[in-house]
Amino acid sequence: MKVSVVVCTYTLDMYEHFREAADSVLAQTHDDVELVVIVDGTPEVYEQVVDDYGDREDVVIKCNDENVGLLESRNRGAAIASGDVVAFIDDDAIADEAWVERLVRAYEEEDAIAAGGKMTPAWVAGKPSFLPEEFYWLIGVTHRGFADGPGEVRNTFGSNISFRADVFAELGGFDVDIGGRKGDKNLQGGETELCARMREAYGQGVWYDPDAEVAHKVFEYRTEFRWLVDRAFWQGYSKRAMESFVEDEGGEEGVFLKYIITNTTPRRVKHLVSREPLTEIQRFVMVYLLTGLVGFGYLYGTLTYSA
Repeated sequence: MKVSVVVCTYTLDMYEHFREAADSVLAQTHDDVELVVIVDGTPEVYEQVVDDYGDREDVVIKCNDENVGLLESRNRGAAIASGDVVAFIDDDAIADEAWVERLVRAYEEEDAIAAGGKMTPAWVAGKPSFLPEEFYWLIGVTHRGFADGPGEVRNTFGSNISFRADVFAELGGFDVDIGGRKGDKNLQGGETELCARMREAYGQGVWYDPDAEVAHKVFEYRTEFRWLVDRAFWQGYSKRAMESFVEDEGGEEGVFLKYIITNTTPRRVKHLVSREPLTEIQRFVMVYLLTGLVGFGYLYGTLTYSA
């Protein structure tokens, strides 16, 4: 089974991180991997990628005429990919060497039509003590309570997700109107919307293998309180938007809220007296502050999107 991995990049500031991502893809234990690099409208970056990787037969490099955004770039990468499976990873992530091998196993042994794995944190500037693990999804890392083990889920993160190429093409790829800032709004969730459409069309979700790991670099700005507050609000807004795009969307958010109430709360209360009290108080407060911000963003989304 041939797997094409799409990596999109656009700025020289991220080039060294991109190289780590690209090299991790090219170092996979699976022996049939194609790296597809889409440079989003930056000729200087394109020239550098060609200099470094242009002589490799297992690398395809294209440059957009202008900056069109991540989702449209990913769609272009999938369109030119030659693999049976198309996978996606960000330019600030590093794949475990067995990542593709584990994804292929999901297709061959579980009859999956889409597969993804676990995002682990690579703390660039240190781990913030106040951020509870239940909200690691805000920083692009698989959170506590996501899944008990291997099995079918709605979707995994966009930096660790793959699809059978024919399924991705039949669905028309990512909806390019989702993702990134639109005026003063920051809509997230391109992979969520696509996977919800996939479930409607095929009756299957994404096969999740926690051993298919990708490390996501968590830069310092992503650990700042102000950034996390903004992120939580717009994630709530995006969840409301998803409900208007796809029927029956939002069920997993209800499961997560129940987990916060029935699992996280009693565990955090217990930790208040058994661990470092100040740190645990901070985490306890953050759980409900971030939950409230997500809810506030959701309510704000109702002003724009109707059920």
